[in-house]
Amino acid sequence: MSLARQKQEAANPLGSTDRHDFLTVAALALAPAVGLGIARFAYALVLPDMRADLGWTYADAGRMTAANALGYLIGALFAARTISAGGAFRVMVSGAFACVVALGLCAIFRNDALLNAAWFLAGIGGSLAFVAGGVLATGIAQRHPARASFLLGLFYAGPGLGILLSGVGVPLVLEQLGPGSWPAAWTVLAVLSLPLAFGLWFAKGEMRPSPAAGQERAPVRRMAFLLVGYFIFGAGYIAYMTFMIAWVQNQGAGAGFQSLFWIAIGLAAMVSPWLWAGVLKRRLHGRAFATLTGVTALGAALPLLSGAKPVLLASATLFGGAFFAVVAATTAFVRRNLPPQSWASGIGVLTVSFGLGQALGPIGTGLLNDFTGGLSGGLWASAGLLLAAASIGSLQRDLAASPPLAASPDSS
Repeated sequence: MSLARQKQEAANPLGSTDRHDFLTVAALALAPAVGLGIARFAYALVLPDMRADLGWTYADAGRMTAANALGYLIGALFAARTISAGGAFRVMVSGAFACVVALGLCAIFRNDALLNAAWFLAGIGGSLAFVAGGVLATGIAQRHPARASFLLGLFYAGPGLGILLSGVGVPLVLEQLGPGSWPAAWTVLAVLSLPLAFGLWFAKGEMRPSPAAGQERAPVRRMAFLLVGYFIFGAGYIAYMTFMIAWVQNQGAGAGFQSLFWIAIGLAAMVSPWLWAGVLKRRLHGRAFATLTGVTALGAALPLLSGAKPVLLASATLFGGAFFAVVAATTAFVRRNLPPQSWASGIGVLTVSFGLGQALGPIGTGLLNDFTGGLSGGLWASAGLLLAAASIGSLQRDLAASPPLAASPDSS
């Protein structure tokens, strides 16, 4: 792309970016909306009614989140091979529809093992949809270097959209239908996800990503502080996203406020890719990760200080506005410090670390909640883990005095 074209795009982000590419990325954002926003996080909305109706302990509830996280980890580990075999678009669509099927199965099953299996399937499908969609979105962004950050931000706004949409209807359905109506809530989520999955067909023309560079192993030992911090972050953030609606409900909040709380998380998550763009671009070493994880920790701690509704909404806004940006911070670190042929390895090892934390965190938090007889112990643990993750991540240093891609227009 010519320098003149890049300057034109930078001056006018929407008007100059090819309309078809912009709309394609907007369609691709529906993949994480289904795969993450709904098929990972919406469980929190249904959990209180499921737990009461099925007689679950908090550890039982945490195991279902862990099953989803384990599915996500397995999907991420096999995503590259699956995309090479079937094509990114096909894998993305298949993953999204697997999530829809899993949501429907959760509306049918009452057996614990079957519910966990269905949510495990949602984790695999969500991972494949997100990774494959990200591959396609990155390929489009590379055609518009000056607007790469904007286009990738549009894709990463998808999870927030899914959170927002699920928050609009599920709490009200549960309130209207009464105790034991969680199968209806899962049905609503499946019906909501179906048109979003079909919407991915608007991206059908984007069948192939750019050719991948040769693969080289990332220097894992030199990334140790970031890897450990990311593992702890995975364990800490998922506890909040699993049990926070139950906490809000225990504070006496009705369906309307529960909906507002979840929508606040979704809206904040939607704007976070652009809100933190400057931090991701300017904060070197592990500082962006530490800053964003610290903001997430503050959001997680606020409800423990006060159950007032303004404080709870502040918690939702802070947490929602930062937690997904932490993922972007790790990606920015890899792209800034490693050559392109090591990106897949670097992101892959970070994904494994994060995924293990996500899988173990809900079980440990659930056991702690059962031991203490309430949710406060688990939420204190969530905030403490996030603070520890920020502290450890802050020790990470860039891997070279002159990072290879520090000036790359899409490194943020």
